[in-house]
Amino acid sequence: MTSRAIGIIESSSVAMGFLIGDTMVKAANTELLLLRSICSGKFVALVGGEVAAVKSSVEAGIESAAHTLIDSFVIPNVHESVFKAIKGACDFTRPDALGIVEAFSVASLIEGADAAVKAANVELIEIRLAMALGGKAYCTMTGSVSNVREAVEAAARVIGEKGLLVNSVVIPSPKPEIFKEII
Repeated sequence: MTSRAIGIIESSSVAMGFLIGDTMVKAANTELLLLRSICSGKFVALVGGEVAAVKSSVEAGIESAAHTLIDSFVIPNVHESVFKAIKGACDFTRPDALGIVEAFSVASLIEGADAAVKAANVELIEIRLAMALGGKAYCTMTGSVSNVREAVEAAARVIGEKGLLVNSVVIPSPKPEIFKEII
């Protein structure tokens, strides 16, 4: 299935997370892209598919989440680089700058990363989802200093609107040793 949209539900309960994921894929014709526990005992369910189906899946998942809902979203026409970055560190060219955006929730971070790559000509390196991070998530991106600044600001704005921004930085001319720690 080609995913033109993605939707996520982040829950405070592992047990409910499995129920949420099942509810989401039963509610509409969507593909389960990620279903797993993350740090701090949280759980994420991520689906992909056509926009209307993803919206239906997320709405059904939200209903089943009850009091365990931490965050959710639907991103229509998600940028293709978001999928690669979620799966791990992507190949990238040595940039003029490195941008890092950190959030308190997985869902808000993915939304911010999508906004970043749509706002400016940057390469996502990685989206790290709450494993060994105390439930937080972060993404890294590269490009020219001005593009990275613009992308980081776009991501921080989206995440900040939810009150879930931890921090964001832009590092001009990072030393090569810094990139070895990312990949």
